[in-house]
Amino acid sequence: MEEHRKNSSFRKGLLSGILLAVLAFGLTGCAAARLLPGFLGGGSTNDAARIDAKIEELNQYIEQYYLFDYEEEDVENGIYKGQLAGLGDVYTGYYTPEEYASFMESSNGSYSGIGAMLSQDYKTGIITVVRAFDGSPAAEAGMQTDDILYKVKGEEVTGKDLSLVVTDLKGEEGTSVELSILRGTDVIDLSITRRSIEVPTVESRMMEGEIGYIEITEFDDVTDEQFIGALEALEAQGMKKLIIDLRDNGGGLVDVTCTILDRLLPEGVIVYTEDKYGNRQEETSDAEHYFGGDMAVLVNGNSASASEIFAGAIKDYGVGTLIGTQTFGKGIVQSLFPLQDGSAIKITVSRYYTPAGNNIHEVGIAPDIVLEPEAESEEDVQLLKAIEVLSQ
Repeated sequence: MEEHRKNSSFRKGLLSGILLAVLAFGLTGCAAARLLPGFLGGGSTNDAARIDAKIEELNQYIEQYYLFDYEEEDVENGIYKGQLAGLGDVYTGYYTPEEYASFMESSNGSYSGIGAMLSQDYKTGIITVVRAFDGSPAAEAGMQTDDILYKVKGEEVTGKDLSLVVTDLKGEEGTSVELSILRGTDVIDLSITRRSIEVPTVESRMMEGEIGYIEITEFDDVTDEQFIGALEALEAQGMKKLIIDLRDNGGGLVDVTCTILDRLLPEGVIVYTEDKYGNRQEETSDAEHYFGGDMAVLVNGNSASASEIFAGAIKDYGVGTLIGTQTFGKGIVQSLFPLQDGSAIKITVSRYYTPAGNNIHEVGIAPDIVLEPEAESEEDVQLLKAIEVLSQ
């Protein structure tokens, strides 16, 4: 998930200008190669000539021996994707105009697709189904939580950029997508017809003992408005204590996350970031709003990125009890840089720190109460523990 909107101030400056120069104007492979050394940090004219010569040599072999037809545009896009893949950062990548448009569509709360939430283990590359939304095409086709997504459109997807896999699953309403899932040792082939999906990013309900419950599944454009609406509705019903469920929330937009935290926290720093030059940027809460009741926040190993910003701020301010298991550990920030030809790049631009100055990248956040779910039990023991803590 992306960490900043496309208009973020993180996208200003020299880096943006260089990237636009390299990628935005539909350069040929050889022209792009001539710019690669400068972008990668101080390459010489000899480096440019060497790369140019090698690309030309590859072209000669392709023209002379390659058996199948191909699109030059695909080769060009492969150069751009390969350049960013060469950085060795799984969170950095290039999006074609079509991929970028589809990616942005899914962050505004609605899209046409199968209606499933996916998570990726960035160490193994395995993509897992977190949930199939009730009434969605995925649920109707029999997709279940913890299914492993194996193939989409006949191609294996393990290790592929999750954003691009999601793009392949989306498409025009009424069209079908073929995919395969692994459930245990069984391979199950599914054909799912896409429909318009409204993403339910916030769900809420009142519980006994003046306790309100709000689940946030991801931080999209619509989430802050949905959360504040749910919070005010629960307060109108007499809520005094609050459970916030961030389990399996893979993150999303930082500014949306901070808007929600501004409604909950006292005045102060919510999160701050530092880029490669040591420049610091803070997101803060004001004194206008503050939730004065007790809080409990549920987290697990799939709570990542913006969810960890949320959990870290709650923990550092001491305004809530974290319950569950160690969070994922993604303490770096990506920004999207839209390019002039409609394509875009996603680049890791900074580290983020909790209010107390902790960077949790590849570490995660330890809950105040560590509690594993009970696989054999139908009861949600983590939720029950949260109710118990707040009831005390």
